[in-house]
Amino acid sequence: MNRVFVLLGSNVDKERNLPAAVALLRSHGLVAVSPVYETAPVGTAHSGTFFNAAAEILTPLGPAAFKRDVCGAVERALGRVRDPRDKFAPRTIDLDIALWNDEVLDVLGSPVPDPDLLCCLHAALPLADLAPEMRYPADGRTLAQIARELAAAGATNGDAPGYPRRRSDVII
Repeated sequence: MNRVFVLLGSNVDKERNLPAAVALLRSHGLVAVSPVYETAPVGTAHSGTFFNAAAEILTPLGPAAFKRDVCGAVERALGRVRDPRDKFAPRTIDLDIALWNDEVLDVLGSPVPDPDLLCCLHAALPLADLAPEMRYPADGRTLAQIARELAAAGATNGDAPGYPRRRSDVII
């Protein structure tokens, strides 16, 4: 079995879409889900705030099949439309493989571990909530250490002051 950590984000009907994505992941080996964080958009000001979370999944699938048949299927089921001209366009749901076991991979053109983990609190915090002692494959730092370092450095790569903000009122 492969231990996979997926980042989830939504800024279109996010109160419905993030819980719906988690519900769909339950049939694909979902083990745990992080708290939800409200975050400012990265790379653009034209979209509303996001809800972000992370999920831990155990799967027998390989990385490409998981990305296509699980992440892609959940995105399609929730009406995700990708705009090739605007990678920061609003989205119903976005699922990205953040970590795959302790491996460094390219999965259908996307690097794993997800590089956002090292520069964005909206990625690092939910992952650290799920697996604080898990080590980042390239340098051995724990996910908790990465999140602490990013928080101490202040807002980075679009994480606006005051964000991410933990949302205990959002149940997923």
